[in-house]
Amino acid sequence: MNPSDLEAATESIWQSMQRGVHHPAEWGKRLSMEHGYAIQLGVLGRLIACGERHAGWKVGLTAAAMRTQMKVHEPCFGFLLASGNKPSGHVFRYADLIRPGFENELCLTIGTPLRGPGVTFEQARAAIIAVAPSLEIIETRGAFAEDLPLTMADNAQQKAFVTGQALALGAHDLANASVSVYLDDALINQACGAEVMGNPVNSIVWLANKLAEFGWSLEPGQRVISGSFTRQYLLEKPSRVRAVFEPFGMVEATFA
Repeated sequence: MNPSDLEAATESIWQSMQRGVHHPAEWGKRLSMEHGYAIQLGVLGRLIACGERHAGWKVGLTAAAMRTQMKVHEPCFGFLLASGNKPSGHVFRYADLIRPGFENELCLTIGTPLRGPGVTFEQARAAIIAVAPSLEIIETRGAFAEDLPLTMADNAQQKAFVTGQALALGAHDLANASVSVYLDDALINQACGAEVMGNPVNSIVWLANKLAEFGWSLEPGQRVISGSFTRQYLLEKPSRVRAVFEPFGMVEATFA
């Protein structure tokens, strides 16, 4: 796909989004992963031009459980908007969301630039200045794994991210962090940070090096939700979700 065709595809998908149409059929099975990411970044540019503020990035498909669930074998990325960041305790209107779900993640704040290729684990860890417990709120706007490039163009299911209080990373090993996940006060899962590519810092390494392929980098102040410690959970009805991360604290959200 040449640059003019890629721009036309981006504009077509952007216009579909404005009409509330996601995964438009006319683009099904026509895009490569590189096209999907390029379109996603083009959509981000349009959102910024409309007054949105770019807050950072999500890394997806980092946990083995998630890759098995979605039948894919590599991470992916999407963008975060400042308007999508909600404080712990936020109440969402369930009816306003498209087949919603959630993932249990750490939100990592970047303090120094990371520009790939060649970003190392040590460089990525040194760049993290804060860690917060987080829930990624996703929407099932299409068949995720059936057309992964089109899912990337549609920002990899991203809808919002809920964050608790941020703490300094200090000497903590994120691989040893753990989460206990509660749905309507019932414990439904427990997992540790090692489920996220061996260590959530590896999400930052992967992301910085992947973004470099598109001429982007991680910048100071940006936040990255690292990828889920557990599989993704879909919400079949209004519910309350709580994730307790040791040693980083708790985050919760209600879907009413």
